[in-house]
Amino acid sequence: MTVKDPDDFKALEPFFRIVGEGLDGLVDGDHFFDWFAEDAVTEYVVTVPDYPRRVEGRAALAELYRGYGDTMVAESADGLAVHHDRETSVVVLEYVVHGRAVGTGRAYDNHFVSVITIRDRRITHWRDYLDPLAVLDALGARL
Repeated sequence: MTVKDPDDFKALEPFFRIVGEGLDGLVDGDHFFDWFAEDAVTEYVVTVPDYPRRVEGRAALAELYRGYGDTMVAESADGLAVHHDRETSVVVLEYVVHGRAVGTGRAYDNHFVSVITIRDRRITHWRDYLDPLAVLDALGARL
């Protein structure tokens, strides 16, 4: 496993679970980060201000997600739709993550579209789209 202590990522378990359902049988590994190639690129195309647009490498992705529970805690995830193009090895996942913002206690409900390229049973590229207003609202940001 890429991470030494999976408890560091407990706040993301519903997200990991729904992605695992969507990629079932397509990737190898026991944990979300294991599914990524060491040199995988993750891009956040539609995201929130001050969030990185591009992360290079599995270890860097794990570090980015390590502090997630300080801000947000995912409680559940649903609405999974999987679109798999076997010729290009691209999987598109649509899903919703529900949770709470730690600082405000406000509900967090966000819709995601993740475009994932898989080579040799590892994620090599991940492009993510989310609703930034859902994040900002949960955090109590003035819109």
